[in-house]
Amino acid sequence: MPGPSGKLRFGVVGTGSLGFHHARILRDVPQTEMKGFFEVRPERADEVSRELEIKNHETLESLLDQVDALVVAVPTVAHEAVSLPALERGVHVLIEKPMAPDLEAADRILAAAQEKGALVQIGHVERFNPAILAASEYLESPLFIESHRIAPFVPRSTDVAVVLDLMIHDVDLVCGLVGDPIMDIAAAGLPVLTPNVDIANARLTFQGGAVANLTASRVSLDRMRKLRIFQRSGYLTLNLADGTGEFLRLKEDLPSLSGSGGFPDGIPEGGMEALIERIPLKGERVEPLRSELESFRDACLGHRKPAVSGIDGREALAVTLSIEERIRSHVTHSHPS
Repeated sequence: MPGPSGKLRFGVVGTGSLGFHHARILRDVPQTEMKGFFEVRPERADEVSRELEIKNHETLESLLDQVDALVVAVPTVAHEAVSLPALERGVHVLIEKPMAPDLEAADRILAAAQEKGALVQIGHVERFNPAILAASEYLESPLFIESHRIAPFVPRSTDVAVVLDLMIHDVDLVCGLVGDPIMDIAAAGLPVLTPNVDIANARLTFQGGAVANLTASRVSLDRMRKLRIFQRSGYLTLNLADGTGEFLRLKEDLPSLSGSGGFPDGIPEGGMEALIERIPLKGERVEPLRSELESFRDACLGHRKPAVSGIDGREALAVTLSIEERIRSHVTHSHPS
């Protein structure tokens, strides 16, 4: 419930690269009041407090005393340790992805939320990518999805495999787009610059027949965040890096190439361009993180369900951990002793 000011009181725990931006945005989100943050690194806490002009709380308990909702942006291994005290007070939590380091921790978080009637939303921010939002009206039972999420190496999140660091974004997107249970997972990957897997590929087969092929790398010379979706009505290509895309489909006044007659008079002049309608996809240029925080605010105020529920976050984590296990198994079987 909103505090005495009538606004939802927010706080942030963890002000690294992502937590900093949560705190920055929350300073001016309508219907919210930013009550400060907690950061365990004193020098970083002083730096953020000065730059954003918001209060640095010396303890987590001090921050929890003043908030209705909390953003948890600490390293994954600490998600449970921060989320449980908040949930036990009935404070709603937005937990950055991945939800937890393992399913047992995720289940304890969900149980605490259910017991206290608090909300859990998971920070799968790609759900709010302008390209995804613009494509939603054209999505229709995808049959094959291909994703590439590759980036140059940076010394961040290297304590986990690239599957949990990067691929989990696309696991969540694909599971949401297809909507069917997964029947089979095949995966391969290897470490390159860290002790953990730095490049990985996974193939997911869904109960309804859809297939998704996912590639993630944090050791590329280039940067790419692309999603391609094939369905009976056409083909969508989305550039998640700049929030744009395109939907290609057969022009309505032309017979289907798969029909019995095809094109009785031959291919129309102009080749593919004469056959295909190209629909540009470009959503509103709103910062996805702001859209995510506004959706969480609305869920806390009872205006909507969480956009990415705790159950959704647990499912993405479960699939991602299964991919990691397949990679370990693949490497073991590929190098017999």
